[in-house]
Amino acid sequence: MAMDLRQIVAALLTLSMFLMLANMIKRDHFDSLQINLPVTSSVENDVIKVTERSLAKLPVVSKSPWKEDLEAAPKPCWSKPEISKIGQQSKGFITFSLTGGPECHASQIADGVAVARYLGATLVLPNIVAMGSKPRVRRYLGDIYDVEKILNTLDDIVRVTKYQPNEPNKGKLIRVPSRVSGNYIEQNIAPVFRKRGSSRLEIYCPSAQMIDEEKTKHLDSFACLTMFGTLQLQPELQQVVESVVNRLRNFSQKTNGKFVAVDLQKGCLGSAQGARKMCYHAEEVGKFLKKIGFDRDTTIYLTQSQWSSSLDSLGEFFPNTYTKESMLSADKKTKFLNSEISDMEKVIDFYICSQSDVFVPATFGLFYSTVAGMRIASGRNQILVPSQIMTSSVATEYVSPYISEKNHLAYSCCC
Repeated sequence: MAMDLRQIVAALLTLSMFLMLANMIKRDHFDSLQINLPVTSSVENDVIKVTERSLAKLPVVSKSPWKEDLEAAPKPCWSKPEISKIGQQSKGFITFSLTGGPECHASQIADGVAVARYLGATLVLPNIVAMGSKPRVRRYLGDIYDVEKILNTLDDIVRVTKYQPNEPNKGKLIRVPSRVSGNYIEQNIAPVFRKRGSSRLEIYCPSAQMIDEEKTKHLDSFACLTMFGTLQLQPELQQVVESVVNRLRNFSQKTNGKFVAVDLQKGCLGSAQGARKMCYHAEEVGKFLKKIGFDRDTTIYLTQSQWSSSLDSLGEFFPNTYTKESMLSADKKTKFLNSEISDMEKVIDFYICSQSDVFVPATFGLFYSTVAGMRIASGRNQILVPSQIMTSSVATEYVSPYISEKNHLAYSCCC
């Protein structure tokens, strides 16, 4: 019996020692893990205690390519200038036409306003030379844009009329570079205007390179207002764009109504300029979107009129890919697609790409640059640019330099 009692006591002592040891290990290694940091200030050997609870709160990096929320639209940096602050008014007129598609129009109107304002002339609202038309077809401005909106916006900035003068100027066209300067107007346009009383202008469409070069220049108030606050689609076209956007959002229930717009131009052979390709074809775009995390259910809108076999590879990656042919009603297809004149199609593409949740420019050029400006002005900053060499699968690594470096002229107008 004595032996049994000694064994029981020994067993209890052994168990007590194990419990004490376990408690020491828990206290030393779990309750307070200490990390010695290198000295970065006058206080040496700083110690940070990291508990189990704080470790559990470390942020989780989301791999979703979608941005959670639309950023607030920046506020305009301009105030509306007054016509009274410009020189003496003349009786002359400035006339011109819009050319080159919607990516050119805002800049061309801004230059027309700049010339008329400098000369104190009345600006005649331009007509539109339709893209792809032979012979050249001229449209009324109201076929595409809201004329009353333009008149109201330009009120007090420059005198404007919807009507051609009774005695239109038939002199030689004066060529005007994009982002025209006061010196150029004084030297090349003013002498002709003062002699004839009116001038006809041919205003060039800007280049994407010019938009890049504007990054350090501040635009005048009226230039900002004209480029980002004047043009609005006429009601029927606006309804067409809204209808397509709403249908795309309805198709995107698995992505909370979000969709991607891709500017995919025909005839891309994957040509390169230096280290950067100037365009990407359908299969390359599909691989890019899949690589950065867009899943198979993603809804995609393409700037194409109809489906073709060249798009099949993209459709295999993303079956919910649509063109205008599948988005427009029968009567709208007849009106806007079944024509040799392509300017209405380009207008629809331009405004859908400006309103999508994500914009992917598969072709580098003025369309990309101008859509980027529209998106910056409205807070839609998710523009993802394909890359030849993909070293990362994180979507934010492919954000357009217009956004990441803020080197677009829109940042001179929007704060």
